Amino acid sequence: MADPQQALLTQVKNIQAKTGLTLAQLHEHLAGSGQQKHGEKRTWLMERFGLGYGDANTVVHYEGKPLPDVEVGAAPPAAEGDPLDAIYTSKKAALRPLHDAVMARIAELGDFEIAPKKTYLSLRRSKQFAMVGPATASEIEIGLNCKTLPPHARLKVLAPGGMCQATTRISEAGQIDADLLGWIASAYQAAG
Repeated sequence: MADPQQALLTQVKNIQAKTGLTLAQLHEHLAGSGQQKHGEKRTWLMERFGLGYGDANTVVHYEGKPLPDVEVGAAPPAAEGDPLDAIYTSKKAALRPLHDAVMARIAELGDFEIAPKKTYLSLRRSKQFAMVGPATASEIEIGLNCKTLPPHARLKVLAPGGMCQATTRISEAGQIDADLLGWIASAYQAAG
């Protein structure tokens, strides 16, 4: 028989990997959402972070409840706390909301693994399809691993043999547009 506590731990780990956020951070987002009813909160999480019904329901269900075993067991693999706290520090801290907005849109594509690195997040399916992290104090860089991207003024083509074929930078949420989302979707599909 399956262990319910282990199943919950696995579900929470998957939620955190998909969103790049801990349950506590998701609960903070929920608190600021203005949603009051359980169903409204669940729907908001599904739309905002691309969570499935069951995952969003679990996040809402445990809002305001202590989860010591789940939180400890589901912590990201970084040595201490949220790996994004180490990536988005000092002058780059202001970019964290933009990072969260990009990740929320990427989460809409489907399941993938998030592998935190020292200065960025590696996003993987069967192989890496994108990298997201701060490039400067005012720009986030998105690396794209896709050989079929069409030429575009916003894309910087990289030398062959690297981890990505192209990169682009954004400095505001308005740049998370159809072009960017299309390039990320192409990379996502190519990594499947």
